Amino acid sequence: MNDRYDAGAADHGADPYELVGYDEYGRPVYRQVQTQQQTYDPYAQQYQQGYGYDPYAQTAQQPPSAYGYGTGEPASDYGSYDPYGTAPQQGGPAQGAPHDPYGQAAAGATGRQPRVAEQPTQQTAHIPQQAGPVHDRDTPAEPQREYHTEQFAFVEEPDANSEDVIDWLKFTENRTERREEARRRARSRIVALTVVLALVAAGGVGWLWYAGKLPGLSSEDSKEGTATAAGAQKRDVIVVHLHDTKGGGTSTALLVDNTTTERGTTVLLPNSLALTSDDGTTTTLAKSVEDDGSDGTRDALDTVLGTDIEGTWRLDTPYLQNLVDLVGNIDVDTDAEVPDPAAKKKGEAPLVNKGRDQTLSGKMAVAYATYRAPGEAQNAQLERFGQVMQGVLRKMSSDPQAATTTIQTLAQILDPSLTDKDLGTFLAGLSDLAKGGDVKTDLLPVRNDGTLSAQASAGVVKNVLGGTAKSPDRDAAVSVSVQNATGVKDNTEKARVVLLNGGFTFLESGTGTARATSEVVYADAADKANAAEVAKTLGLPAGSVTKGKISASADVFVVLGQDYKPSAG
Repeated sequence: MNDRYDAGAADHGADPYELVGYDEYGRPVYRQVQTQQQTYDPYAQQYQQGYGYDPYAQTAQQPPSAYGYGTGEPASDYGSYDPYGTAPQQGGPAQGAPHDPYGQAAAGATGRQPRVAEQPTQQTAHIPQQAGPVHDRDTPAEPQREYHTEQFAFVEEPDANSEDVIDWLKFTENRTERREEARRRARSRIVALTVVLALVAAGGVGWLWYAGKLPGLSSEDSKEGTATAAGAQKRDVIVVHLHDTKGGGTSTALLVDNTTTERGTTVLLPNSLALTSDDGTTTTLAKSVEDDGSDGTRDALDTVLGTDIEGTWRLDTPYLQNLVDLVGNIDVDTDAEVPDPAAKKKGEAPLVNKGRDQTLSGKMAVAYATYRAPGEAQNAQLERFGQVMQGVLRKMSSDPQAATTTIQTLAQILDPSLTDKDLGTFLAGLSDLAKGGDVKTDLLPVRNDGTLSAQASAGVVKNVLGGTAKSPDRDAAVSVSVQNATGVKDNTEKARVVLLNGGFTFLESGTGTARATSEVVYADAADKANAAEVAKTLGLPAGSVTKGKISASADVFVVLGQDYKPSAG
């Protein structure tokens, strides 16, 4: 028994299988080389049964398995596979050769190392059985190849590379989604920012338009807004009357502080403005100031203009002079040379020069504010008064307490409804606006008969004052048509003022040929008393009144002759 074992071991160097190629998975495929002598190996059956024994594979033999054990060469009925190399091999060395259970001797004889099978990435598939031709004895046998379990891997084992690929795909997908989401958020932010900027820009332009600071728009259209908005604005209004204590006459203006739009306005009111007196009769602004005083005139102005005047500031010329001196003189763009009232002879230097940025003292400011050149309308003098008031507002302190101190120093407020503190605070607010160029001056347009024009109603009254114009019913007043035959052009205007102050409606009939005496004509006997009153108002003698034909548009017709001596008005 030992001799056979040794013979088998010596003959183990002959390889009973021959490499014929590789299968579709890259694994080696062998075929059995038939030998002339088969020996019985009592252990073959045991190992065949333990390592893949197939009782049905008696005719076709299987090559070695992927695990390196195989089924071996058939011996007798079951083959002669000898895992330990005990069986003698065909063409092997003689008995007594050293035992080489792993076929290392054969490998050393050929000078080659045993091949290592490529490690599959999936579970080993079945290798088809092949029956090879008989091995040629004279051909050197290929050494026995042996495979080990650690050389193979199973598909059930986790593939780290596959996990990495899956993780990378997930990361890439998530990163792409995050980028798309970031782009969507960025677009949303840009759209929202654009909308916000558009709203801010529209709101800014609207505010500039509403506040009157948008370039290219007129003051009435841009500074006061629509009629509805103008009526809803908050305004503080006082009326100031300048009394010329030397030359006679008055000048009136409304000081308006629009706290909503932060704009100020000085509204100049012509003396010919028709008002309704306390007894219901029609009168003029100038006559109302002289006859009805502060309270009556203020109420009449509220009725005609639809305003709510808070107080009256009576400013006599001596106090105006003191006020200008207190604020430190004023600067005015004068439109005329004003002679010095104290000059003893003609040709002396004027008190006020004509030109831009003329610095006026208190005395000069009074002379300029009350000056009316020969032949000028009262509105020319009124506008000079407005320039002086504008200069005073620019020089007045913007501090309410300091402004109040200035007013208290004047010691001249005759209207009990307006205290020193109220007036000082009001003037300080307007002064702040005037320093920023936000105070303008407007002249109230008035027709020849003293009623308000459509321009006045739609412009100054509605937008600046926020009121509704309501002129007195002039149909109830006596209408007087005047023709100037004195040879002095300015006499027409003087007669107009006098008649309006007397409560008559004035109608101009142009200029006639100069004549020595004046004439007052009436057509209806019912107007005889009215004609006599007109003559008295103009300072004409009672004998100038006569009955005759007159224009159908007037109740009384007057021809002014050279005997007409106009009074200061």
